Amino acid sequence: MRIAVDAMGGDFAPAEIVEGVLQGCRLHEVDAVLVGDEHKIRRFLSAASDNSARISVRHASEVIGMDESVDAVRTKKDASVVVAASMVATGDADAMVSMGNTAAAMAIATLKLGRIEGIDRPAIATVWPGRAGPTIVLDAGAVADCTVENLKQFAIMGAIYAEKVLSIARPRIALLSIGEEKCKGNELIRAANEALSEMPINFVGNIEGQHLLSSAADVVVTDGFTGNVALKAAEGIVEHVIHLVQEDIRTHPLNRIPILFLMPLIRRVKRRLDYSEYGGAPLLGVNGVCIIGHGRSNARAVANAVRAAKEAVSGGVVEAIRGALATQATQAL
Repeated sequence: MRIAVDAMGGDFAPAEIVEGVLQGCRLHEVDAVLVGDEHKIRRFLSAASDNSARISVRHASEVIGMDESVDAVRTKKDASVVVAASMVATGDADAMVSMGNTAAAMAIATLKLGRIEGIDRPAIATVWPGRAGPTIVLDAGAVADCTVENLKQFAIMGAIYAEKVLSIARPRIALLSIGEEKCKGNELIRAANEALSEMPINFVGNIEGQHLLSSAADVVVTDGFTGNVALKAAEGIVEHVIHLVQEDIRTHPLNRIPILFLMPLIRRVKRRLDYSEYGGAPLLGVNGVCIIGHGRSNARAVANAVRAAKEAVSGGVVEAIRGALATQATQAL
């Protein structure tokens, strides 16, 4: 398996990207192509203690910055993320990974790979750390304004990802709303509740925001605007709690003694809540595997993004979505 990685995307590229790919290839036994400025990439490769033979370099002369417009994917044809997507489109790679400009990665993956037939809009599926296991929330920012049909497609894609990658049998699918009753929510949510209830999926109804981490569902469906706000709010809360603990230790030195005994527990909890443990979010609905990571990703997150890409390819996620939609279309005739 060969994974094309945008080596220039992200706040800490290319150093953390190179180190993360080295770790990912070693741990998950895949080959990778680092796409970007060859001189810079090889400088970090040569400095690495484990210069894996499974890694090659594909030079790309341009970079799309984190703050650039999505239009850059059309003007910068030799940008690292564009070349990575092109490799998947031509079969030179089985998947692509980018920790860079999210809008650019989504746009070029859609342009180069195309949408799966029957999918109107691809969705970003983020994995959240639930109490009893992971929960997939989609969309997390690709489609701000959704239709009922979009949400139905998100439910299908989320269920397939839960089955194929997270090994969840018959995943429970819920709709994010302002109340658990089916009459709650805006016009879109009420209509979506009715539509999802009629689908051959394990739909468990509405859930509220406080249940996103409670494992009340395996897949939570929402529009991209709401999903992105919820994701950023959750990240902010985790960072704030960690900051409060650190601040309390600095201002009250005597608290260090009891906290020292709790440090193993604190580290385990922090690890469960850390986005780097999940690596990146798949862009579901395109004809290929595309993993989009956090702009602040460190080497650990990159290594886990490589793992996520491998699991999506091995699980046949794209083929399963394609097959599910084809079956649904046949049954509708």
